[in-house]
Amino acid sequence: MSAIFVLLRVILRVMSSTLKITSGQHSEAGIKQSNDDACGIRVPDSSLLNTKGIAAVIADGMSGSEAGKEAAEACVRGFLTDYFTTPESWSTETAGEKILSALNRWLYAQGHHHYESTSAMVTTLSVLIIKSATAHLFHIGDTRIYRMRRGKLECLTHDHRVHVSADKNYLSRAMGIELHMEIDYRALPVEVDDIYLLTTDGIHDYLDDTALAEFIYASGEELDDTARAVVASALEQGSHDNVSCEIIKVEALPHRDAHEFYQKFSELPFPPPLETGMVLDGYEIIRELHASKRTQVYLAQDRETHTRVIMKTPSVNYEDDPEYIDRFLHEEWAGRRIKNQHVLKILKPHAQRQCLYYVTEYIEGQTLRQWMHDNPQPVVEEVRNIVQQIAAGLRAFHRLEMIHQDLKPENIMIDEHGTVKIIDFGSTKIAGIEEITTPLDRQNMLGTLNYTAPEYLQGYSGNNASDIYSLGVITYEMLTGELPYGKKELTLRRLKRARYETAARINADIPTWIDKALEKAVSIERARRYTLLSEFTHDLAHPNPAFESRHAEPLIERNPLLVWKGIAAFLLVLNIFLLYLLTS
Repeated sequence: MSAIFVLLRVILRVMSSTLKITSGQHSEAGIKQSNDDACGIRVPDSSLLNTKGIAAVIADGMSGSEAGKEAAEACVRGFLTDYFTTPESWSTETAGEKILSALNRWLYAQGHHHYESTSAMVTTLSVLIIKSATAHLFHIGDTRIYRMRRGKLECLTHDHRVHVSADKNYLSRAMGIELHMEIDYRALPVEVDDIYLLTTDGIHDYLDDTALAEFIYASGEELDDTARAVVASALEQGSHDNVSCEIIKVEALPHRDAHEFYQKFSELPFPPPLETGMVLDGYEIIRELHASKRTQVYLAQDRETHTRVIMKTPSVNYEDDPEYIDRFLHEEWAGRRIKNQHVLKILKPHAQRQCLYYVTEYIEGQTLRQWMHDNPQPVVEEVRNIVQQIAAGLRAFHRLEMIHQDLKPENIMIDEHGTVKIIDFGSTKIAGIEEITTPLDRQNMLGTLNYTAPEYLQGYSGNNASDIYSLGVITYEMLTGELPYGKKELTLRRLKRARYETAARINADIPTWIDKALEKAVSIERARRYTLLSEFTHDLAHPNPAFESRHAEPLIERNPLLVWKGIAAFLLVLNIFLLYLLTS
């Protein structure tokens, strides 16, 4: 291992830090007999702390509702439990909104659909999630989230309360009131020493911002004591409601170091060159299958299960390249979280790894590129079957908020039973990981020209439609042997001049409605493409009436050769006729 990389690791280890907070909370019924407020804070273990962050929730059950207390407690308990069980690949916004929507539906159903009913389960709710160096806020109702930064207190939420008169108001939005709920969401950068304060209206209706700021500014190490002091002050000021508050102080933030997230494996040494017969962590090397300047791929046998596997190792050419190691580990991280028969399975090693590598299932078969070479004129049904399987694999990515970004025939395998599998996850974009602060530039994970969606060439990020574009190009190529925008690479310079080449012009067996489906899938403009894989696969199997209702394409576009032959024949006849007139 190079001295440079050893030094880099030492420096990173010295600099490394994880997200650290101190917190305090307190809740009382006040002058009321029952406390309908609920609050909670969860700091998970180190693994989830990196990928999910910490969460704080506060809720205020609707007064006058017998089930208000139950609603508030269910929301706090439910969110703090469910959030940390959502896929780590999901973005914080997606995870939060899915959980809150599910909780709202449950409250609405339990409340018998009657907001006025005394059994209605209605509560306000505010959620603070601090992940990496970002604060994510979710808010419904009139609980509040404040932030103290450099001595200044700022309310970060807006009360969903309508004031009819000076002494009459009502909630305009809360959990459990309506089946479909609008959630306020914000994402804000976090700084060390930021202090967040979450309160119910029993606090902030009686203590103004100046009073709250004084408590926070003077807070010591014991934030539980500060929370109790805030509650006591609100009661002294005449609060006749339940009183609850939470205080979170940011003590440390993760440095911009991706190695911290991957520390366990990135500290492993690069493996030595492997040869037939060598045994590494219980895997016996059978032979080398492929080698490039970036990776080596070996066929190996698992000596415990006696099954054949694939071992992929990084090239020593990149042992001093943090971005390369990030991508190598990124590929395993993504693959380990996808469970689908149409996606290559990443296997968990039986023993502690001695060096950097990962193991996958062994697929006995051929790449889609090889299949296309062997089947230059496939029937439409064969192509449709392959596309549907690729789409099923891609759907597994998209459900986890992952974008493959490098879909091409070389990254698709067909086994001996005809099962299609997507392989190679090195360029996969993962929404949840994108939120983790890192200095490494992942913008170069774009894929391969000819299959890369145009928005990548234009400098935009990808989404599900970007993968659909790549699948559309592959489908077009299987059916025609050509690419939808000609033989030249579709570069940024060619985008404005690029014109879709009708597939039926190349392969007369392709129905117009399939051609139109292909044209939509590979549209240069992302807004005109399919947004769902199911829409594309459906249109490949069933004529879409929307395509038939459009104006027929001019013959010159559908078959220019026939048009020019017709013009030539007409001119020939015309010349013969004119010659006849001149000689008669």
